[in-house]
Amino acid sequence: MAISRTLLAAILISILILQIVESATIDCDSECKRRCALSSRPNLCERACGTCCNRCNCVPSGTSGHYEECPCYANQTTHGGVHKCP
Repeated sequence: MAISRTLLAAILISILILQIVESATIDCDSECKRRCALSSRPNLCERACGTCCNRCNCVPSGTSGHYEECPCYANQTTHGGVHKCP
């Protein structure tokens, strides 16, 4: 009986943590539209930004630069070593 109570408590705590993590995600679509608003190729910019946002769960402020706000976003590179995220 003690094992089942412990198991039940562990499951409930896991569900609670999962809910907290899911509620902390940002809206990548709107953040990338904002980030790519001045881009000459907005569709390409939004696609790359969306990939980076989904991986890092952050998008730097402004339409360019500010990579220090999101190191994960800044460190994403293509196979050629070029910054992936706009």
